[in-house]
Amino acid sequence: MALDKPSPATFKNNQSVHPVSLLTNDYDYALPEELIARHPAPRRGQSRMLVIHREEQRIEHRHFTDFPALIGPDALVVLNNTKVIPARVFSNDGRIELLFLEAVGENTWKCMVRPGRRMRVGQQVEIPGAKGRVLEICPDGERIIGFDGPVDLDKAGELPLPPYFSRQPQAEDSDRYQTVYAKERGAVAAPTAGLHFTPEILAQIPHAFVTLHVGVGTFRPVQAEVVTEHRMHSERYHILPDAAQAINAARRIVAIGTTTTRVLESCGRPLLPHEGATDIFIYPGYRFRAVDALLTNFHLPKSTLLMLVSAIVGRELTLHAYAEAVKERYRFFSYGDCMLIL
Repeated sequence: MALDKPSPATFKNNQSVHPVSLLTNDYDYALPEELIARHPAPRRGQSRMLVIHREEQRIEHRHFTDFPALIGPDALVVLNNTKVIPARVFSNDGRIELLFLEAVGENTWKCMVRPGRRMRVGQQVEIPGAKGRVLEICPDGERIIGFDGPVDLDKAGELPLPPYFSRQPQAEDSDRYQTVYAKERGAVAAPTAGLHFTPEILAQIPHAFVTLHVGVGTFRPVQAEVVTEHRMHSERYHILPDAAQAINAARRIVAIGTTTTRVLESCGRPLLPHEGATDIFIYPGYRFRAVDALLTNFHLPKSTLLMLVSAIVGRELTLHAYAEAVKERYRFFSYGDCMLIL
């Protein structure tokens, strides 16, 4: 499907000209409720895949099984091997919901809590296997909670499914809301572009892993009227020596998901093996330093993830592709179909 060329631009990126808007409302689109995928496809690898050819300003409709043939022989696929932890815990009386975000000390956690009015400084909470007390309220509303012993999330918690699923976790989620290569525990949301891969498809392509623990910011919408006024969340990552060597040697990098993209663009190339944290916010106007192509799912309206896609594709072409996906009844969000940007 050939498209009209984009309008004149203020910058050039990856040899494509992108019009720039910094208004949050310009990253909105209409999505019918029934296109939100609340359950996974019957089998991994069955998803449809919308392909954007940036140079030709062309869209085509494929399936994820075509992915290995489309990326090219000189590509290195880079994936995020974080593993989702059962981070959602309810108090023993059922009145408080906690989302365990990060261990910040011995038996001390940063948590999101709901309702917040019940969790003021000094307030106590009892969960399966431990008692806690609110030590501090952070600027964003998270609580620092000290517990009287280790918290066993595997026994006390459940998977923190995205709120747009509008349902409780089921047996299938323990497997399907993890990638087949998930290894490093620490995420509170899955790197969903990776959910499409099967071991068989992964074995067909050269690949390397980085780790970024997806944080609660993935659920937060952009509420500022102007994109630049949004404060991005920080997420922890690490890169091992073998991965750094493979990435530095690669001719082309295909990033699997926005989380992998954020790691690579935070570090640039060449990169060194290291641990760190990133709060990089990628939106139109950004010049990519490391990523040449991207596989990603379809994202929420006015989200930072949609803005990242618009940075590499261009806002007009991105919104055109989303309108085409709606027209063709693609499945959206975490358990939905995918988009390959070449």
